Amino acid sequence: MHILDYGASFLSGVAPFNTVRFWVESRLRVIDETSGAFADYYQCASCKSEDTFAEHDLFFADNYDFLPIFGPEWGAIFRRHAYLSEGYRSVLPAREMWGGQRLRLRERPDARELAENEEICAATAQWEPLVARSEIRDEVAGRRAILEYPVKTMNVQPDTLKYQVDTGPVVFPDLSLPLDRQPHGFAPAFVAFNTPHFADFVIEAPTAVTNAAGQTCDTYHFSRRASLPARNTLFALPDGIPSITR
Repeated sequence: MHILDYGASFLSGVAPFNTVRFWVESRLRVIDETSGAFADYYQCASCKSEDTFAEHDLFFADNYDFLPIFGPEWGAIFRRHAYLSEGYRSVLPAREMWGGQRLRLRERPDARELAENEEICAATAQWEPLVARSEIRDEVAGRRAILEYPVKTMNVQPDTLKYQVDTGPVVFPDLSLPLDRQPHGFAPAFVAFNTPHFADFVIEAPTAVTNAAGQTCDTYHFSRRASLPARNTLFALPDGIPSITR
């Protein structure tokens, strides 16, 4: 399982009505440790609800965020309105999502693991693209997950060699579910860590909000927090392409 170059990895549908291309934003591998079986899921970049190929008024008036996740047999689509809706998460066969998918993944066998804080801070200062992996486990269910994602925001203290990843979205799994039911438990999340041994997640969930007049309504927001034992690893991707630094 080589590290992916997330700047050059894509997924596309095959349906002639819309051979849509998505940018792959993170990858999730769920592993059943009893059988050794696993499944890979690809979370793609969000977009907005649209009237595709219309002549005008391309965005729907009742607009929502649209986030797709593709798996080998099943996938999930999140449609987040400004309010709670029954269609927030749809789980459907992958073959029904734009006629099935083609993957164009750029693997990076040359990715360099950053084992020490000094290396992490140096790679950040040298503008190297960074990719992280966070591995979590459900001991009772006997399943584990490897979340892999590009590091979009990295905090560093050069003097103390401290760092902190804060990035997303990623796919947060419910490892209590069996392998073939995984998409039913997916949720978008953001992840943060500053050590190799734990990761904190803030997960999208129904959330009550109150306005200045004291009126309350429910919406979806990144509000549910989880702190989990994890094995976190950071990688740098050698570049070599000249850049303009200002």
